[in-house]
Amino acid sequence: MIAIIDYGAGNIHSIAKALEHVGGNVHVTDDAAAVARASAVVLPGVGSGGAAMARMRQQGLDDAIREATRAGKPFLGICLGMQLLAEHHDEGETAGLGLFPGEVRRIPHGPKIPHMGWNQVRPLREGLPIFSSIPSDSYFYFAHSYYVEPQDQGGVAAVTDYGSPYCTVIVTEQVWGTQFHPEKSGAIGLRLLQNFVDWTKRS
Repeated sequence: MIAIIDYGAGNIHSIAKALEHVGGNVHVTDDAAAVARASAVVLPGVGSGGAAMARMRQQGLDDAIREATRAGKPFLGICLGMQLLAEHHDEGETAGLGLFPGEVRRIPHGPKIPHMGWNQVRPLREGLPIFSSIPSDSYFYFAHSYYVEPQDQGGVAAVTDYGSPYCTVIVTEQVWGTQFHPEKSGAIGLRLLQNFVDWTKRS
């Protein structure tokens, strides 16, 4: 079962439907115990970093996420959900989940803020399971004003150019993170979610 964390922000039902479409067995929940029982976890994201972290701490979801990743369960963070994995988020000056060292900063420059619409995602390494059967010049759908700046660039799996290149995919042994919304990215986004479901089945 894939737990989709509901912290009261964003249209989580679109990611639930997309994961179900590609064969995922999903459960939308705000219950930390349900997250602990799940075999994989998805943290979607729309809204304010400070408000999201406050809600998750109140529900005990922050510790449940840390425990899930320590246990090696497949984890996918989407948009704000990826940003909250870092140590600190400038929006609301809040501490994040601290799953990797880094900062979340407001986009300093670009054609328009927020960054909304389709943009190209450029993988930095070949053979990553997250990009299985996905062309290296693919476009995904973005909607954000902040971006992740990891301290260790080793986990940065892809970048996107918006004024300047910035991290748009993080891949570690336990965690995948995407700044874009795969559930809003058509067939190519569904392929990425299929890759996540395949990872959960292998695990």
